Amino acid sequence: MQLGMIGLGRMGGNIVRRLMRGGHQCVVYDTNAKSVEQLAAEGATGSRDMAHMVSQMPKPRAIWVMLPAGAITEATVTQLGELLEAGDTIIDGGNSNYQDDVRRAQTMAAKGIRYIDVGTSGGVWGLERGYCMMIGGDKAAFDHLDPIFKTLAPGVGTIEKTRGRENRHSTAEEGYLYTGPAGSGHFVKMVHNGIEYGLMQAYAEGLDILKGVAQESIPAERRYKLDLADITELWRRGSVVSSWLLDLSAISLAEDPELATYSGYVDDSGEGRWTIQAAIEEAVPADVLTAALYTRFRSRQEHTFAEKLLSAMRKQFGGHQEGGKK
Repeated sequence: MQLGMIGLGRMGGNIVRRLMRGGHQCVVYDTNAKSVEQLAAEGATGSRDMAHMVSQMPKPRAIWVMLPAGAITEATVTQLGELLEAGDTIIDGGNSNYQDDVRRAQTMAAKGIRYIDVGTSGGVWGLERGYCMMIGGDKAAFDHLDPIFKTLAPGVGTIEKTRGRENRHSTAEEGYLYTGPAGSGHFVKMVHNGIEYGLMQAYAEGLDILKGVAQESIPAERRYKLDLADITELWRRGSVVSSWLLDLSAISLAEDPELATYSGYVDDSGEGRWTIQAAIEEAVPADVLTAALYTRFRSRQEHTFAEKLLSAMRKQFGGHQEGGKK
């Protein structure tokens, strides 16, 4: 199939590369001409601007927007709505607020343009591992674009099948899922990221405790100098706390046991805040997720080893560079 991609950053560029490896054709555009030139050299069709992109694609077109949430995505979707025609599809694969998706889908539907929101997880590792995708919006568009999603997803792989799912017929075990109407994909991804905050915080606090037991305030007979790189490697193998986040922590600690290259300043990308707002709206207690978000706020004033680990994990899975003082 053919897909247009607007936004060729860490994830957008690699999504294009994975699709081309799978035999799909990609038309690409980014305000950074060098990014377009690089992917064109790898086999994509480069575009000068969005109008040029649309002109190069036969109908029905499908264009994926992979840009930061907020004004730039809003402006891009709006412009595409003026350029595309009935039967075409706009895909927002970034981290937009799900309420924006509901509004955009209604606006585009009035023009006959189909809209899909794709919560995309995989970060800088997605090119090789594949992307876990939570997909909301127009069901007919999802069905039409199934070959795109199947190529991008990790596939069944070597993960053991879940007992009790023998009679379920779903793409979930392949790493992508249609979740429902517009906004539902980004809603699921939003909560996914809220949970991620809590998991990361649990690892960070636990490893900080393991590090702190070596301090002189602890009685000598209970003072241990523990190798955190080895402990995280140990926990990866057969432990009930094993996970990909633990894998990434082990990588960070093996590379830099003291995490000296990190200040501990931890940004948040929005979804954590939106998850807490949803919890308030639904009157659902979210003690752990709320505390994890507040810890990130505090990290911008004072830093601990735990915050350094949070920052290291963010860099490992998403290529996020530490922020600075605002």
